[in-house]
Amino acid sequence: MTQHRRASEDDIAQYLSLFDKPVDAVLAIKEHLETRRSSVKQRIQSPAPDTPVIVSTRDLHRGYKIGKTQVDALRGVSIDIHQGEFVALTGPSGSGKSTLLQSIGGLDKPSSGTILVNGTDIAKLSDSKLSTFRNGTIGFVFQFFYLQPFLTVRQNIEVPGMFAGKTRSDRRLSVEQVAASVGLSERLEHMPSELSGGQMQRVAIARALLNQPKIILADEPTGNLDSANSHNIIELFDKIRQEFGTTIAIVTHDRAIASRVDREISLLDGKLA
Repeated sequence: MTQHRRASEDDIAQYLSLFDKPVDAVLAIKEHLETRRSSVKQRIQSPAPDTPVIVSTRDLHRGYKIGKTQVDALRGVSIDIHQGEFVALTGPSGSGKSTLLQSIGGLDKPSSGTILVNGTDIAKLSDSKLSTFRNGTIGFVFQFFYLQPFLTVRQNIEVPGMFAGKTRSDRRLSVEQVAASVGLSERLEHMPSELSGGQMQRVAIARALLNQPKIILADEPTGNLDSANSHNIIELFDKIRQEFGTTIAIVTHDRAIASRVDREISLLDGKLA
């Protein structure tokens, strides 16, 4: 088994200094390691009418060209997601669900339309302000875990806290709290190579939780897991929603998973289905 040197805090700071935005570091790891009404199926209950809206999109369009071909990934999508909801964005490949999730997270810019996240029009934010807003308001979980192999579990989880300027003691406390919530308290000093797939996804979820975001956006979070671990991860998301009041929005192809959320938002050819 390959042995990795454990990184010091200076090592981590030097690595993070290469990036201007918090999410750039995660996306760099990712690269390195590699309008109609929504179809609503009630699973538990609809949000109360007075429940705050965390995400609101209006007439969202996203178009781009591949060679000479025009692709319209989103065509007039308008949705609301309420505080504390657990929603699934579903649809066939190419339906626009991942583009919608990335647009809500500020990772992709729509061609037109508006996106309000926790009351903020993210299109009006400068890159630096969007970066700060995203780091404090939105947590991301990807299909692939994108953990730095030379960082311990603790160090991987605390990356967003370093970007947020938290002190070492505050980061340590936050890491221990979220690690306990996701069942990783005994694994904090382990390396990613010592973890199972399900445990690595729990690390990614803990990392997303560290700054107590209003919403977690998860793109196919169970795509690399077996059915048992997939079940456990969805149970964990629901636990987080109840424990922290965090809104959860996931993209999934899995009908078994979609059937377990509060509300399903279906897309087809860039429109609500």
